[in-house]
Amino acid sequence: MHMKKKIVSAAFAVLSCCVATWAVPAVAADTLVVGVTTTGVPFTFMDTATQKPSGAMVDLAAAIAEDNGMSVQFEQVAFSALIPSLTSGKINIISAGMLATDKRREVVDFSLPVYTYGEGMFVAATDAKEYLLSDLKGEVVGAQIGTSFAEALKATGTFSEVKLYDSIADIMRDVKLGRIKAGFGDQPIVSYQISKNPDLGIRLVKSYQPLKPGDVSLAVAKDNAALLEKVNASIRKLQETGKLSEILAKYSL
Repeated sequence: MHMKKKIVSAAFAVLSCCVATWAVPAVAADTLVVGVTTTGVPFTFMDTATQKPSGAMVDLAAAIAEDNGMSVQFEQVAFSALIPSLTSGKINIISAGMLATDKRREVVDFSLPVYTYGEGMFVAATDAKEYLLSDLKGEVVGAQIGTSFAEALKATGTFSEVKLYDSIADIMRDVKLGRIKAGFGDQPIVSYQISKNPDLGIRLVKSYQPLKPGDVSLAVAKDNAALLEKVNASIRKLQETGKLSEILAKYSL
C-alpha cells in the first residue's frame, strides 16, 4: 500500500508539472516581451486597420529588438498594471508614454530618456476661458490612474476631488458632458487625439503650465541590468543615426 501511494504521488507530480507547462506558454530566450497600453496615442495604441499595437514607443521597442537580433512580442496591458506586469516577470520591458519618476525608480530601472513632456489640462470645447490652476479651486477634475501627476494634482489642495479614471477617453467624455470641470492627461497624447478627432468636444488649455514635466523612458526589472545595458546602447545608436528622431516625427512628437 505504501509503494502504491508513492507511485500515485510521483504520477501526480509529473501531471502537475505538465499542467504548469501548458498553463504558461514558453517564450523563446531571444524574444523581447514588451508591455504596451492601447490608450496612449501617439506613444502606444491599437491600430484599428491592422488590429496590432502601434505608436512611437512600439516602433522604438521593435527597433531596439532588431538592433539586438531579437524578435519582439507585444503584450497589451492597462497602464496601471504595466509595472506590476514587469516586476512579476510577465513582460521583459515597458515601452509606453511612461515618465521616469523617483517613485517608479524604487521598483524598476529606467533607460536613457527618449522624449520629454508634461501633463496638459483640457476643458470642454465650448469653454473658451484660459485657466490657471488656481481658477479651478473647489472644482471636480479628472486624471488617469497610475499617472505621475495624479497625486501631484491632489497635493495642491485646489480641487474638491481629483477623480481617477482608467483611460483618457473616459475623462474626455465626462469633460465634454460637463460631469467634471476639467481633465488632465499626457499633453502629447491629448494633443494628438484632438488633432485626429476634432469632434471630441474638448480643447487643450494653452495657458496651463504642467506640474510634473518629465522624461519618457523604457523600464526594465531591477534584476535585469544586462537588458538595460543593451537597451541603452541601442538608444544611443538610434539617436546618433537619427532613427529615433524619425520615429518620433512619424507620430508628430
